Amino acid sequence: MEMHQQLTEIAELLQQSNRVLFITGAGISAESGLPTYRGVGGLYNQEHTEEGYPIEQCLSASMFRVRPDITWKYMLQIGKDVIQCQPNPAHQIIARWEEEFAQRGGKVVVLTQNIDGYHRLAGSKNVLEIHGTFEELFCTKCTWETSWKTLLNEEGTTVPICQKCGAVIRPRIVMFEEMLPQQVLRQFEEEFDNGFDMVFSIGTSSMFPYIIRPVYEAIDCGKRTVEINPARSELSHQVTYYLPMRAAEALQEIERRRSERVFQRKPQAFARK
Repeated sequence: MEMHQQLTEIAELLQQSNRVLFITGAGISAESGLPTYRGVGGLYNQEHTEEGYPIEQCLSASMFRVRPDITWKYMLQIGKDVIQCQPNPAHQIIARWEEEFAQRGGKVVVLTQNIDGYHRLAGSKNVLEIHGTFEELFCTKCTWETSWKTLLNEEGTTVPICQKCGAVIRPRIVMFEEMLPQQVLRQFEEEFDNGFDMVFSIGTSSMFPYIIRPVYEAIDCGKRTVEINPARSELSHQVTYYLPMRAAEALQEIERRRSERVFQRKPQAFARK
């Protein structure tokens, strides 16, 4: 099917839908200028960092326990990039669709792997941050909290410490080797049990089971699925529509087609049995 026809059909189906799930990964934020860990434009495409460890090990819970200076070295790099960049049109379009769907009794939900907080900054409210968020930092020993902006204004910070008790602080993210947040998982289960008419996978390599499972379940239920990603993943040949495009470009094209046409039918959302 030609790209033009795919975009038009997606726009029509989106207009007919009542509940839509967007699963987003690093690719959607790469268009904001935020480097990914690996892959095209990745910060850490080398096999090992200068300390001799893979970046995943540097950002792991076990490394943080024994060498917080190494973990913080790379978290500070990521945090500075997050603060310097802003949401792009892809984040903004999803936020507008959420507001539009809510006005007509529908719902848009975002399940994101990203820790940059750009979906919320763009205006989305129904955001499930499966890997946490860089926006908040907390003490590992007491209840003291701070923000990234406050932290980055402090000159010479290498291993940030709590201003109340002196213990090491950390961002509210899921490090490698840590469990996913149970509250977020429960929220997602509740949303998924209510069903979605369409499921989008945007800018994710689809490597984690909890990211690809919702797409497979939607496929099993006969619902329309869309993958937007310049590089193919294991989902590409199984989804209803695969768009080898950047996120902002694809969503802008879909939005343009939605604004040009009016569709009326609204199908029932699938419910997982």
